[in-house]
Amino acid sequence: MTTFADLNLAAPLLRALDAAGHDTPTPIQAQAIPSVIDGRDILGIAQTGTGKTASFELPILNQLFNAPRKPPPKGCRVLVLSPTRELATQIAESFKLYGKFMRVSVGTVFGGVGYRPQIQTLQRGVDVLIATPGRLMDHLESGHADLSLTDIFVLDEADQMLDLGFLKPIQIIAEELAEERHTLFFSATMPKQIASLANAFLNDPVKVSVT
Repeated sequence: MTTFADLNLAAPLLRALDAAGHDTPTPIQAQAIPSVIDGRDILGIAQTGTGKTASFELPILNQLFNAPRKPPPKGCRVLVLSPTRELATQIAESFKLYGKFMRVSVGTVFGGVGYRPQIQTLQRGVDVLIATPGRLMDHLESGHADLSLTDIFVLDEADQMLDLGFLKPIQIIAEELAEERHTLFFSATMPKQIASLANAFLNDPVKVSVT
């Protein structure tokens, strides 16, 4: 039986997992975490409830811990795109839970709330930004966001994104990111349009599929 201690995660992450009562990774976590730590792009087919979120959060936090640097102003080191503000909020809370014993800043950008606090968050720069595509596009167009130094990109619930009509914003946002980047792509299903989007974004990805 694989444990989190077997996955080469940094001590502060193991401490946070222990505090949260998590000791055994789910199948997708056991498959994905070592590949992400090795710097490989991931194509993950997984439903909500499989532990998918931690499968990208833990190795990303591990990377931030092992290579600390100041986040870029108006930007972030890690961008996670999420289809809804509810999911974005959940992802942010989970990053904070696992990163509680390390110095990591987490911000959110989504619609339905005021712009001013988000602009202030972006001006400072954050390690991890979780955003919905529409509101992030607003900040890019107004010059309040700069993603040119973002080198880890996660696209979560890709099929839901397309259902909500976010294909064009996602493509525009991806073009703003650092050219040399690490990309993690997750979708519950893999229709043709999602497969072609994955092909455009990913470089020789490891495929992880959990039903």
